[in-house]
Amino acid sequence: MDIDLINRDPGDINIHVRSLMEDVLAEPEGTHSMDCVWKLSNCCFTCSKGAYYKIATCLCGIPASFYWGCVFGMLTFQHVWCCTPEIKTYLISLGACKKVYTALVRACCDPCCESCGRCFGDMKLTTVGGK
Repeated sequence: MDIDLINRDPGDINIHVRSLMEDVLAEPEGTHSMDCVWKLSNCCFTCSKGAYYKIATCLCGIPASFYWGCVFGMLTFQHVWCCTPEIKTYLISLGACKKVYTALVRACCDPCCESCGRCFGDMKLTTVGGK
């Protein structure tokens, strides 16, 4: 499987951690530092953020990806071999309960509902007063 080395977040799942300088630091209108300070600050921000990220990923990237691979492997195993069969067991059991519950409700409620329907079924409403 080939990986895209240019677009490393094709699903935009980490758009919330985008951190360009203009997303973090901004000077409001009427309060500006000298241009050279702003440019140098941008350079320092960008370089230090990039250097820290590269060092952190060199030290922690492979162990972190190993850890998360194990976590998602364990989660997949748990769902395939434990959760899904358990849910299927509940659904089968609840199917039988549904049939018993439906029969009880129909035995108790259907006669009352049919009687009310017959009593009120021939009722005709008329308005008096013309408004």
